Amino acid sequence: MFQIVDKQINVEFPLGHHLHCLIAQIPNSLGLSSFACKLTDPQPQWERIRSILELAAEGPGNLKKLHFLLLPESAMPAEHVDEALSFIDRRFRPNTITMFGVEHIRLHEYLGILEKYRADNEEALASVLKDIDAGDIEQVPVNWAVIAIKEADGRLRVFLQAKSHPMVAEETIDPFHDLYRGKVFPLLRCTPVGFNFMAMICLDYIYRDLYQSNINAVIERANELFFRTRQRLDLLAVLQCNPKPEHQAFRDVVNGFYGEYLAYTPGVRDTVTVFANTSAETSGLNVKGDYTFGHSSVIIHKSHKIVPVNYPEFASDDFGGLPVCRLRFGADTRLYYFNLPLFHELDPRTTRFPLKVHGIYRPEGRTGWIRLEDTDLTPLGDIRQAQVCPLSPAPGGVK
Repeated sequence: MFQIVDKQINVEFPLGHHLHCLIAQIPNSLGLSSFACKLTDPQPQWERIRSILELAAEGPGNLKKLHFLLLPESAMPAEHVDEALSFIDRRFRPNTITMFGVEHIRLHEYLGILEKYRADNEEALASVLKDIDAGDIEQVPVNWAVIAIKEADGRLRVFLQAKSHPMVAEETIDPFHDLYRGKVFPLLRCTPVGFNFMAMICLDYIYRDLYQSNINAVIERANELFFRTRQRLDLLAVLQCNPKPEHQAFRDVVNGFYGEYLAYTPGVRDTVTVFANTSAETSGLNVKGDYTFGHSSVIIHKSHKIVPVNYPEFASDDFGGLPVCRLRFGADTRLYYFNLPLFHELDPRTTRFPLKVHGIYRPEGRTGWIRLEDTDLTPLGDIRQAQVCPLSPAPGGVK
């Protein structure tokens, strides 16, 4: 059963000002090993991720205001997790939160990492120990993610979670080759500023059981938070490595999450949902039909009133008639830097933009990143009237 546990963290976000998020839409090169889905190029992948961490730590321009850094599902090589956490501990600014998915490891290895960071993961550790005690599953693969938080005083907090709902390739007739199902998910609650957020791994977001849906548990917990404290779930991050990020199943959940068709859901009405997917260069997974990786997106309630726009690197729409505003990115390898809208609705008379793209970076060489406005691009004309506006457009188009 899906369990949400509260975790208090000491993060001092600016009062009354929007926060900033960077999505690293990078490729995964995946392959099936003897027991799980592993990266076939762990060292080059780590070099790519390290370059992103270095960019975030350097903070050129207003990137120094970065609060959330998101990397996709299965993007981090397992052997470099400690190195990544050490880098974040040494180089990142306080009040910075990094989320990244890690390639598969065996359950006994995951248990060792939980024990290493047991101070922040007591509930998850107890759940894994209970599962291991109930059966011979130490060799079962785990798809997992890390939330690394650099607190206001510089202390590093590390929270772990395992994917609860596998994709079809992660489910087999042989139970010893099935995926471990995580059961504990942290709800991170920031103090002294009231900001609450969670992370999910791809299919954890969609309905897989009519009676015990993960997303229903999230909505119910957020509603309880609202009625008890008048706080909300402010951010829901979904880490993906998915060739079908806009599948009907995802659309249905978005519709129910923001639609309030059957119940009043004040706990999630102002939630910003960020889908961080891998780029179109991802390989190793058989993709049928016209599906493609990429198209990370940001979704907010329709009350924010973002008008439809269409630019080469991104577009905004209502996700096919849903009660939402969606910022949909392209499929190329990119770093997308944007603000998270404030939780409150905007006055309809205001000229403020609730959602802005502050910068888009493309890869340069093996480990370099260049901001698109610094390249020789053909302008698309006057973009000042757009509700969502780039600092510089680029060719390529959103497909």
